[in-house]
Amino acid sequence: MKIAIVQEWMVSIGGSEKVVYDIHKIFPDAPIYTLVYDKKNGPSWVKDLDIRTTKVQKIPFATKIYKNLLTFMPKAWEALDLTEFDLIISSNHSFDKCIITRPDALHICYCHSPIRYVWDLYHEYMRGAGFLKRLVFKHSVSKLRIIDYVSAQRVDYFVANSYNIANRIRKFYKREADVIYPGCPINKFDVMDNEGDYYLIVSRFVYYKRIDLAIEACNRLGKKLVIVGKGGEEKKLKKIAGNTIEFKGFCSDDELEQIYLNAKAFLFPGDEDFGITPVEAQSAGLPVLAYGKGGALETVLDGKTGMFFSEQSVESLVECIERFEKEGVEYSKKQIRKHSMIFSEERFSREFQAYVFNKLEEFHKSLKYYKEDNSGILFK
Repeated sequence: MKIAIVQEWMVSIGGSEKVVYDIHKIFPDAPIYTLVYDKKNGPSWVKDLDIRTTKVQKIPFATKIYKNLLTFMPKAWEALDLTEFDLIISSNHSFDKCIITRPDALHICYCHSPIRYVWDLYHEYMRGAGFLKRLVFKHSVSKLRIIDYVSAQRVDYFVANSYNIANRIRKFYKREADVIYPGCPINKFDVMDNEGDYYLIVSRFVYYKRIDLAIEACNRLGKKLVIVGKGGEEKKLKKIAGNTIEFKGFCSDDELEQIYLNAKAFLFPGDEDFGITPVEAQSAGLPVLAYGKGGALETVLDGKTGMFFSEQSVESLVECIERFEKEGVEYSKKQIRKHSMIFSEERFSREFQAYVFNKLEEFHKSLKYYKEDNSGILFK
């Protein structure tokens, strides 16, 4: 059986790339198809693999401007010739489910979310976009929604990264999805009983992560906040940061594990599809103070491994931090780490592999085959 893995793009290191890495470990001989691939900034683990890009890769500066090429993406994915493959596994949060497969080939889509700026975050995206981008997107979004919905009907089986996303798939695509949580790195060091002196954020710097709320809250309270990551909002965030805010940039895995271990608590002010970083934080014994919506509701136990704040506002986060410093959480650091183990990479590998083989058997049984007997009559 020939297998292919499909990933939206390979230009940075994020949650979807991490899932592709775990899928690749299950099917190490499968080539990886992707819209564009940035050898310099993409994941280091793919450098020696069979990476195959779409025609978008040939566009000048494609690895920098790919997000502005939305209208080119569906046709680029449809142009791929995947007829040699019996099983295609796509890691999806944009248009890679537009791929066309053989009628007798199985397409399993691991969906991180229906396209958020096309569906549920459309109005928020428009508010943050510049004039030209708003003008272009306003006139193309209806067509993109139709394309996205139609392409979702090409998928044989959907897997969602959370029940939160399974609900969105049902809402926007009218499809059911099974849920398998992504595998998250579990901190390999023993948790420390000492309490750190800083709050922590690990994130890409994009608007919907709402890092600005954490900065403003820690400014107001005079609390030390360490921020790990990079992104387009860096200048804006540094501009509003007070003298208790420290930007670390990118860190190695070992550095990041130590930063987790020595923090007081992890701040998670965004509305995420699933959110791997709160699990990473809990694996280091860190309580998570999260906006009570989205994937955090499935990974954080309110009052036990963390606390929720109800509004995406500075005031609500300030109140949550003050309540945490006064009351703490019920679980010890070791208990918080134990809770994180249900989201481990080993659990994902075991569950996803079993799921794929189960669906292969189910799919092949559903195929209708005809042959001719001696009397010339076709039968099934």
